[in-house]
Amino acid sequence: MRIVELNSKTRNNLLENLLKRSPNSYGQYEQTVNEIIERVRRQKDAALFEYTMKFDHCRITADNIRVTRDEIREAYENTDPALIEVMKKSAANITRFHEKQLHNSWISPESDGTILGQRITPIEISGVYVPGGKAAYPSSVLMNVLPAKVAGVSRIIMTTPPDAEGKVNPGTLAAADIAGVDEIYKAGGAQAIAAMAFGTESIPRVDKITGPGNIFVALAKKACFGYVSIDSIAGPSEILVLADETANPRYVAADLLSQAEHDEMASAILITTSRELAEKVSEQVDRFVLELSRKEIIEKSLEAYGYILVASHMDEAIDAANEIASEHLEILTRNPFETMTKIKNAGAIFLGEYSSEPLGDYYAGPNHILPTNGTARFFSPLNVDDFVKKTSIISYSQDALKKAHKDIELFAEKEGLTAHANSIKVRFE
Repeated sequence: MRIVELNSKTRNNLLENLLKRSPNSYGQYEQTVNEIIERVRRQKDAALFEYTMKFDHCRITADNIRVTRDEIREAYENTDPALIEVMKKSAANITRFHEKQLHNSWISPESDGTILGQRITPIEISGVYVPGGKAAYPSSVLMNVLPAKVAGVSRIIMTTPPDAEGKVNPGTLAAADIAGVDEIYKAGGAQAIAAMAFGTESIPRVDKITGPGNIFVALAKKACFGYVSIDSIAGPSEILVLADETANPRYVAADLLSQAEHDEMASAILITTSRELAEKVSEQVDRFVLELSRKEIIEKSLEAYGYILVASHMDEAIDAANEIASEHLEILTRNPFETMTKIKNAGAIFLGEYSSEPLGDYYAGPNHILPTNGTARFFSPLNVDDFVKKTSIISYSQDALKKAHKDIELFAEKEGLTAHANSIKVRFE
Protein backbone atom coordinates (compact mmCIF):
# COMPACT_ATOMS: atom_id res chain seq x y z
CA MET A 1 0.00 0.00 0.00
CA ARG A 2 1.12 3.54 -0.65
CA ILE A 3 2.51 5.40 2.38
CA VAL A 4 1.93 9.17 2.41
CA GLU A 5 2.80 11.89 4.90
CA LEU A 6 -0.39 13.44 6.27
CA ASN A 7 -0.65 17.18 5.63
CA SER A 8 -3.31 19.60 4.39
CA LYS A 9 -2.53 18.87 0.72
CA THR A 10 -2.60 15.08 0.97
CA ARG A 11 -5.75 15.25 3.12
CA ASN A 12 -7.57 17.40 0.56
CA ASN A 13 -6.44 15.17 -2.31
CA LEU A 14 -7.64 12.10 -0.41
CA LEU A 15 -11.06 13.58 0.32
CA GLU A 16 -11.48 14.64 -3.30
CA ASN A 17 -10.57 11.15 -4.48
CA LEU A 18 -12.95 9.44 -2.05
CA LEU A 19 -15.87 11.65 -3.07
CA LYS A 20 -15.53 10.41 -6.66
CA ARG A 21 -17.08 7.14 -5.43
CA SER A 22 -20.36 8.78 -4.43
CA PRO A 23 -23.51 7.73 -6.33
CA ASN A 24 -24.01 11.44 -6.92
CA SER A 25 -21.06 11.26 -9.32
CA TYR A 26 -22.79 8.89 -11.73
CA GLY A 27 -25.27 11.17 -13.42
CA GLN A 28 -24.77 9.43 -16.79
CA TYR A 29 -26.99 6.59 -15.54
CA GLU A 30 -29.80 8.77 -14.23
CA GLN A 31 -31.71 8.99 -17.51
CA THR A 32 -31.78 5.20 -17.86
CA VAL A 33 -32.93 4.81 -14.26
CA ASN A 34 -35.63 7.48 -14.66
CA GLU A 35 -36.96 5.77 -17.78
CA ILE A 36 -37.22 2.45 -15.91
CA ILE A 37 -39.02 4.11 -13.01
CA GLU A 38 -41.49 5.90 -15.24
CA ARG A 39 -42.32 2.75 -17.22
CA VAL A 40 -42.92 0.72 -14.06
CA ARG A 41 -44.98 3.55 -12.63
CA ARG A 42 -47.21 3.61 -15.72
CA GLN A 43 -47.27 -0.02 -16.84
CA LYS A 44 -46.78 -1.70 -13.45
CA ASP A 45 -46.43 -5.50 -13.65
CA ALA A 46 -46.08 -5.51 -17.43
CA ALA A 47 -42.97 -3.34 -17.30
CA LEU A 48 -41.61 -5.12 -14.23
CA PHE A 49 -41.85 -8.52 -15.91
CA GLU A 50 -40.31 -7.21 -19.11
CA TYR A 51 -37.31 -5.75 -17.27
CA THR A 52 -36.87 -8.98 -15.29
CA MET A 53 -36.61 -10.90 -18.55
CA LYS A 54 -34.21 -8.32 -20.00
CA PHE A 55 -31.84 -8.02 -17.05
CA ASP A 56 -32.24 -11.31 -15.15
CA HIS A 57 -33.12 -13.55 -18.12
CA CYS A 58 -36.03 -15.00 -16.19
CA ARG A 59 -39.71 -15.27 -17.12
CA ILE A 60 -41.67 -13.94 -14.16
CA THR A 61 -45.47 -13.65 -14.09
CA ALA A 62 -48.13 -12.76 -11.56
CA ASP A 63 -48.35 -16.48 -10.77
CA ASN A 64 -44.71 -17.01 -9.77
CA ILE A 65 -43.39 -13.61 -8.67
CA ARG A 66 -44.04 -14.26 -4.99
CA VAL A 67 -41.80 -16.75 -3.19
CA THR A 68 -43.81 -19.67 -1.79
CA ARG A 69 -43.47 -21.52 1.50
CA ASP A 70 -42.26 -24.53 -0.49
CA GLU A 71 -39.44 -22.43 -1.92
CA ILE A 72 -38.50 -21.27 1.57
CA ARG A 73 -38.45 -24.85 2.86
CA GLU A 74 -36.23 -25.78 -0.09
CA ALA A 75 -33.93 -22.87 0.78
CA TYR A 76 -33.47 -24.23 4.31
CA GLU A 77 -32.56 -27.62 2.84
CA ASN A 78 -29.95 -25.99 0.58
CA THR A 79 -28.36 -23.85 3.30
CA ASP A 80 -25.63 -25.11 5.61
CA PRO A 81 -27.34 -25.96 8.95
CA ALA A 82 -24.39 -24.40 10.79
CA LEU A 83 -25.03 -21.11 8.96
CA ILE A 84 -28.71 -21.29 9.92
CA GLU A 85 -27.75 -21.55 13.59
CA VAL A 86 -25.28 -18.66 13.34
CA MET A 87 -27.92 -16.49 11.64
CA LYS A 88 -30.34 -17.23 14.47
CA LYS A 89 -27.73 -16.17 17.05
CA SER A 90 -26.96 -13.05 15.06
CA ALA A 91 -30.67 -12.24 14.76
CA ALA A 92 -31.06 -12.50 18.54
CA ASN A 93 -28.12 -10.12 19.08
CA ILE A 94 -29.46 -7.62 16.53
CA THR A 95 -32.91 -7.73 18.10
CA ARG A 96 -31.59 -7.17 21.63
CA PHE A 97 -29.48 -4.21 20.54
CA HIS A 98 -32.29 -2.51 18.64
CA GLU A 99 -34.83 -3.07 21.43
CA LYS A 100 -32.73 -0.66 23.50
CA GLN A 101 -33.47 2.06 20.91
CA LEU A 102 -37.24 1.97 21.45
CA HIS A 103 -38.88 5.19 22.68
CA ASN A 104 -42.32 5.64 24.19
CA SER A 105 -44.97 8.18 23.32
CA TRP A 106 -45.30 10.90 25.94
CA ILE A 107 -47.75 13.54 27.01
CA SER A 108 -47.17 16.49 29.37
CA PRO A 109 -50.20 18.24 30.92
CA GLU A 110 -49.69 21.59 32.67
CA SER A 111 -51.81 23.20 35.37
CA ASP A 112 -52.85 26.06 33.04
CA GLY A 113 -54.70 23.67 30.71
CA THR A 114 -51.87 23.18 28.21
CA ILE A 115 -51.30 19.61 27.02
CA LEU A 116 -48.32 18.85 24.78
CA GLY A 117 -46.95 15.50 23.73
CA GLN A 118 -45.50 13.23 21.11
CA ARG A 119 -47.05 10.08 19.70
CA ILE A 120 -44.74 7.45 18.21
CA THR A 121 -46.22 4.99 15.72
CA PRO A 122 -44.55 2.56 13.31
CA ILE A 123 -44.84 2.92 9.57
CA GLU A 124 -47.30 0.45 8.07
CA ILE A 125 -45.36 -1.21 5.24
CA SER A 126 -41.59 -1.46 4.92
CA GLY A 127 -39.81 -2.65 1.79
CA VAL A 128 -36.36 -4.23 1.79
CA TYR A 129 -34.21 -4.55 -1.30
CA VAL A 130 -31.69 -7.42 -1.30
CA PRO A 131 -29.12 -7.84 -4.10
CA GLY A 132 -28.85 -11.22 -5.79
CA GLY A 133 -26.16 -13.19 -7.58
CA LYS A 134 -22.60 -12.84 -6.31
CA ALA A 135 -23.59 -9.95 -4.03
CA ALA A 136 -26.06 -11.95 -1.95
CA TYR A 137 -25.54 -11.12 1.71
CA PRO A 138 -27.94 -12.78 4.19
CA SER A 139 -26.48 -10.60 6.95
CA SER A 140 -27.93 -7.50 5.27
CA VAL A 141 -31.36 -9.13 5.31
CA LEU A 142 -31.19 -9.42 9.10
CA MET A 143 -29.88 -5.87 9.50
CA ASN A 144 -32.63 -4.33 7.35
CA VAL A 145 -35.58 -6.34 8.63
CA LEU A 146 -35.07 -6.71 12.37
CA PRO A 147 -35.07 -2.98 13.28
CA ALA A 148 -38.39 -2.69 11.43
CA LYS A 149 -39.73 -5.69 13.35
CA VAL A 150 -38.61 -4.19 16.66
CA ALA A 151 -40.23 -0.87 15.70
CA GLY A 152 -43.56 -2.67 15.21
CA VAL A 153 -43.92 -2.48 11.42
CA SER A 154 -46.86 -4.75 10.67
CA ARG A 155 -45.99 -5.71 7.07
CA ILE A 156 -42.47 -6.17 5.70
CA ILE A 157 -41.93 -7.10 2.08
CA MET A 158 -38.69 -7.96 0.32
CA THR A 159 -37.65 -7.86 -3.32
CA THR A 160 -34.61 -9.68 -4.66
CA PRO A 161 -33.64 -10.65 -8.21
CA PRO A 162 -34.09 -14.27 -9.35
CA ASP A 163 -31.57 -16.24 -11.34
CA ALA A 164 -32.33 -17.44 -14.88
CA GLU A 165 -34.23 -20.42 -13.47
CA GLY A 166 -36.41 -18.28 -11.23
CA LYS A 167 -34.59 -19.26 -8.06
CA VAL A 168 -33.54 -16.92 -5.23
CA ASN A 169 -30.33 -17.32 -3.23
CA PRO A 170 -31.21 -19.88 -0.50
CA GLY A 171 -29.23 -18.08 2.22
CA THR A 172 -31.18 -14.91 1.46
CA LEU A 173 -34.52 -16.72 1.77
CA ALA A 174 -33.52 -18.46 5.00
CA ALA A 175 -32.38 -15.16 6.52
CA ALA A 176 -35.63 -13.49 5.46
CA ASP A 177 -37.65 -16.22 7.14
CA ILE A 178 -35.59 -16.03 10.33
CA ALA A 179 -36.01 -12.25 10.43
CA GLY A 180 -39.77 -12.46 9.86
CA VAL A 181 -40.29 -11.03 6.36
CA ASP A 182 -43.97 -11.31 5.43
CA GLU A 183 -43.74 -11.40 1.62
CA ILE A 184 -40.84 -11.98 -0.78
CA TYR A 185 -40.99 -11.03 -4.46
CA LYS A 186 -38.67 -11.96 -7.32
CA ALA A 187 -37.69 -8.57 -8.68
CA GLY A 188 -34.38 -6.74 -8.84
CA GLY A 189 -32.69 -3.56 -9.98
CA ALA A 190 -34.19 -0.10 -10.41
CA GLN A 191 -37.45 -1.74 -11.52
CA ALA A 192 -37.89 -3.35 -8.09
CA ILE A 193 -37.33 -0.01 -6.35
CA ALA A 194 -39.94 1.59 -8.61
CA ALA A 195 -42.38 -1.25 -7.93
CA MET A 196 -42.10 -0.75 -4.17
CA ALA A 197 -42.24 3.04 -4.45
CA PHE A 198 -45.38 3.20 -6.60
CA GLY A 199 -46.91 -0.28 -6.36
CA THR A 200 -47.88 -2.71 -9.10
CA GLU A 201 -50.63 -5.31 -9.42
CA SER A 202 -48.34 -7.82 -7.65
CA ILE A 203 -46.12 -5.74 -5.37
CA PRO A 204 -47.66 -3.38 -2.81
CA ARG A 205 -46.61 0.22 -2.42
CA VAL A 206 -44.47 0.65 0.68
CA ASP A 207 -43.78 3.55 3.03
CA LYS A 208 -40.02 3.08 3.22
CA ILE A 209 -37.35 1.30 1.17
CA THR A 210 -34.09 0.14 2.74
CA GLY A 211 -31.26 -2.03 1.56
CA PRO A 212 -28.08 -1.94 -0.54
CA GLY A 213 -27.65 -2.36 -4.28
CA ASN A 214 -25.65 -1.40 -7.33
CA ILE A 215 -25.46 2.10 -8.81
CA PHE A 216 -28.82 1.66 -10.59
CA VAL A 217 -30.53 0.68 -7.34
CA ALA A 218 -28.89 3.60 -5.51
CA LEU A 219 -29.98 6.10 -8.18
CA ALA A 220 -33.50 4.64 -8.24
CA LYS A 221 -33.81 5.12 -4.48
CA LYS A 222 -32.58 8.68 -4.90
CA ALA A 223 -35.13 9.35 -7.67
CA CYS A 224 -38.02 7.86 -5.69
CA PHE A 225 -37.23 9.70 -2.47
CA GLY A 226 -40.16 11.95 -1.63
CA TYR A 227 -42.71 9.49 -3.03
CA VAL A 228 -41.35 7.04 -0.48
CA SER A 229 -38.87 7.28 2.37
CA ILE A 230 -35.45 5.64 2.00
CA ASP A 231 -32.62 4.77 4.36
CA SER A 232 -29.77 6.42 2.44
CA ILE A 233 -28.04 6.47 -0.93
CA ALA A 234 -25.21 4.14 -0.05
CA GLY A 235 -21.80 4.35 -1.64
CA PRO A 236 -19.02 1.73 -1.71
CA SER A 237 -17.80 0.25 1.56
CA GLU A 238 -14.97 1.86 3.52
CA ILE A 239 -12.81 1.36 6.57
CA LEU A 240 -10.46 3.70 8.43
CA VAL A 241 -8.05 2.35 11.04
CA LEU A 242 -6.66 4.86 13.53
CA ALA A 243 -3.55 3.40 15.15
CA ASP A 244 -0.43 4.21 17.13
CA GLU A 245 2.80 2.27 17.64
CA THR A 246 1.07 -0.25 19.96
CA ALA A 247 -1.09 -1.71 17.17
CA ASN A 248 -0.45 -5.18 15.76
CA PRO A 249 0.46 -4.68 12.07
CA ARG A 250 -0.90 -8.09 11.09
CA TYR A 251 -4.29 -7.30 12.62
CA VAL A 252 -4.37 -3.87 10.97
CA ALA A 253 -3.55 -5.30 7.54
CA ALA A 254 -6.19 -7.99 7.84
CA ASP A 255 -8.82 -5.47 8.87
CA LEU A 256 -8.03 -3.11 5.99
CA LEU A 257 -8.43 -5.96 3.51
CA SER A 258 -11.76 -7.02 5.02
CA GLN A 259 -13.30 -4.01 3.29
CA ALA A 260 -11.06 -3.79 0.24
CA GLU A 261 -12.42 -7.15 -0.92
CA HIS A 262 -15.98 -5.82 -1.23
CA ASP A 263 -15.47 -4.19 -4.62
CA GLU A 264 -12.99 -2.24 -6.69
CA MET A 265 -14.33 1.07 -5.35
CA ALA A 266 -14.06 0.14 -1.67
CA SER A 267 -11.76 2.29 0.44
CA ALA A 268 -9.23 1.11 3.04
CA ILE A 269 -7.23 3.73 4.97
CA LEU A 270 -4.79 3.56 7.86
CA ILE A 271 -3.89 6.74 9.74
CA THR A 272 -1.04 6.24 12.17
CA THR A 273 1.52 8.20 14.13
CA SER A 274 4.13 5.45 13.61
CA ARG A 275 6.20 5.24 10.42
CA GLU A 276 7.41 1.81 11.55
CA LEU A 277 3.83 0.54 11.88
CA ALA A 278 2.99 1.98 8.45
CA GLU A 279 5.81 0.04 6.79
CA LYS A 280 5.00 -3.21 8.60
CA VAL A 281 1.31 -2.95 7.69
CA SER A 282 2.19 -2.37 4.04
CA GLU A 283 4.35 -5.51 4.08
CA GLN A 284 1.58 -7.56 5.73
CA VAL A 285 -0.96 -6.34 3.21
CA ASP A 286 1.23 -7.55 0.35
CA ARG A 287 1.54 -10.98 1.96
CA PHE A 288 -2.17 -11.33 2.66
CA VAL A 289 -3.17 -10.31 -0.86
CA LEU A 290 -1.27 -13.28 -2.28
CA GLU A 291 -3.34 -15.65 -0.13
CA LEU A 292 -6.86 -14.22 -0.45
CA SER A 293 -9.49 -15.40 -2.92
CA ARG A 294 -10.57 -11.95 -4.13
CA LYS A 295 -7.02 -10.89 -5.00
CA GLU A 296 -7.85 -8.96 -8.19
CA ILE A 297 -10.63 -6.92 -6.57
CA ILE A 298 -8.44 -6.13 -3.55
CA GLU A 299 -5.52 -5.00 -5.68
CA LYS A 300 -7.68 -2.63 -7.74
CA SER A 301 -9.37 -1.26 -4.61
CA LEU A 302 -6.04 -0.57 -2.89
CA GLU A 303 -4.52 0.94 -6.00
CA ALA A 304 -7.35 3.43 -6.35
CA TYR A 305 -8.54 4.05 -2.77
CA GLY A 306 -6.04 2.47 -0.39
CA TYR A 307 -3.84 4.76 1.74
CA ILE A 308 -1.51 4.64 4.70
CA LEU A 309 -1.23 8.15 6.11
CA VAL A 310 1.52 8.99 8.60
CA ALA A 311 0.59 11.80 10.98
CA SER A 312 3.03 13.79 13.10
CA HIS A 313 0.84 13.41 16.22
CA MET A 314 -2.43 11.79 17.29
CA ASP A 315 -4.50 14.99 17.32
CA GLU A 316 -3.64 15.50 13.64
CA ALA A 317 -4.65 11.89 12.93
CA ILE A 318 -7.94 12.34 14.79
CA ASP A 319 -8.72 15.57 12.91
CA ALA A 320 -8.23 13.73 9.61
CA ALA A 321 -10.43 10.84 10.76
CA ASN A 322 -13.21 13.28 11.67
CA GLU A 323 -12.95 14.97 8.30
CA ILE A 324 -13.04 11.67 6.40
CA ALA A 325 -16.04 10.52 8.52
CA SER A 326 -15.60 6.87 7.61
CA GLU A 327 -18.34 4.25 7.51
CA HIS A 328 -16.24 1.94 9.75
CA LEU A 329 -13.64 3.32 12.15
CA GLU A 330 -11.32 1.02 14.09
CA ILE A 331 -9.31 2.54 16.95
CA LEU A 332 -6.16 0.58 17.77
CA THR A 333 -4.32 2.88 20.15
CA ARG A 334 -2.85 2.52 23.63
CA ASN A 335 -6.12 3.76 25.15
CA PRO A 336 -8.84 3.38 22.49
CA PHE A 337 -11.66 4.54 24.78
CA GLU A 338 -9.88 7.80 25.46
CA THR A 339 -9.20 8.29 21.74
CA MET A 340 -12.88 7.61 21.00
CA THR A 341 -13.96 10.64 23.05
CA LYS A 342 -12.38 12.87 20.40
CA ILE A 343 -14.15 11.21 17.47
CA LYS A 344 -17.11 13.20 16.16
CA ASN A 345 -17.85 11.56 12.80
CA ALA A 346 -18.05 7.82 12.13
CA GLY A 347 -20.73 5.33 11.18
CA ALA A 348 -19.56 2.67 13.64
CA ILE A 349 -16.56 2.67 15.98
CA PHE A 350 -14.66 -0.52 16.84
CA LEU A 351 -12.45 -0.29 19.93
CA GLY A 352 -9.40 -2.45 20.60
CA GLU A 353 -7.63 -5.21 18.74
CA TYR A 354 -10.36 -7.83 19.33
CA SER A 355 -13.15 -5.71 17.87
CA SER A 356 -12.44 -6.05 14.16
CA GLU A 357 -14.95 -4.73 11.65
CA PRO A 358 -16.55 -8.09 10.64
CA LEU A 359 -17.78 -8.41 14.24
CA GLY A 360 -20.17 -5.57 13.41
CA ASP A 361 -20.99 -6.91 9.97
CA TYR A 362 -22.29 -10.23 11.21
CA TYR A 363 -22.79 -10.71 14.89
CA ALA A 364 -22.46 -8.08 17.62
CA GLY A 365 -25.89 -6.47 17.17
CA PRO A 366 -25.40 -2.83 16.07
CA ASN A 367 -26.58 -2.24 12.53
CA HIS A 368 -24.14 -2.59 9.65
CA ILE A 369 -26.21 -0.36 7.36
CA LEU A 370 -24.01 2.70 7.85
CA PRO A 371 -23.46 6.15 6.31
CA THR A 372 -20.76 6.25 3.61
CA ASN A 373 -18.85 8.85 1.59
CA GLY A 374 -18.45 11.24 4.50
CA THR A 375 -22.18 11.33 5.31
CA ALA A 376 -21.45 10.14 8.86
CA ARG A 377 -21.09 13.89 9.48
CA PHE A 378 -24.90 14.08 9.45
CA PHE A 379 -26.40 10.58 9.00
CA SER A 380 -26.74 7.69 11.46
CA PRO A 381 -26.74 3.89 11.14
CA LEU A 382 -30.07 2.28 10.26
CA ASN A 383 -32.05 2.06 13.48
CA VAL A 384 -35.51 1.70 15.01
CA ASP A 385 -36.24 5.43 14.58
CA ASP A 386 -36.05 4.91 10.80
CA PHE A 387 -39.24 2.85 10.98
CA VAL A 388 -41.42 5.05 13.18
CA LYS A 389 -43.21 8.36 12.78
CA LYS A 390 -43.33 11.00 15.50
CA THR A 391 -46.54 13.01 15.67
CA SER A 392 -46.87 16.11 17.82
CA ILE A 393 -49.86 16.47 20.16
CA ILE A 394 -51.19 19.94 21.07
CA SER A 395 -54.18 20.82 23.24
CA TYR A 396 -54.90 24.21 24.89
CA SER A 397 -57.82 25.03 27.13
CA GLN A 398 -59.68 28.32 26.70
CA ASP A 399 -57.79 29.83 29.62
CA ALA A 400 -54.42 28.69 28.27
CA LEU A 401 -55.10 30.14 24.82
CA LYS A 402 -56.45 33.36 26.32
CA LYS A 403 -53.04 34.02 27.90
CA ALA A 404 -51.26 33.56 24.57
CA HIS A 405 -53.70 34.72 21.91
CA LYS A 406 -52.42 38.28 21.50
CA ASP A 407 -48.83 37.02 21.10
CA ILE A 408 -49.93 34.57 18.40
CA GLU A 409 -52.01 37.16 16.57
CA LEU A 410 -49.10 39.62 16.59
CA PHE A 411 -46.71 37.00 15.23
CA ALA A 412 -49.12 36.05 12.44
CA GLU A 413 -49.88 39.64 11.47
CA LYS A 414 -46.17 40.52 11.31
CA GLU A 415 -45.78 37.68 8.81
CA GLY A 416 -48.69 39.03 6.78
CA LEU A 417 -50.86 35.98 7.47
CA THR A 418 -54.07 37.63 8.61
CA ALA A 419 -56.16 34.47 8.27
CA HIS A 420 -53.83 32.81 10.75
CA ALA A 421 -54.36 35.70 13.16
CA ASN A 422 -58.11 35.63 12.59
CA SER A 423 -58.28 31.90 13.41
CA ILE A 424 -57.14 32.79 16.92
CA LYS A 425 -58.92 36.17 17.20
CA VAL A 426 -62.45 34.85 16.52
CA ARG A 427 -62.29 32.77 19.68
CA PHE A 428 -62.08 35.94 21.83
CA GLU A 429 -64.49 38.30 20.09
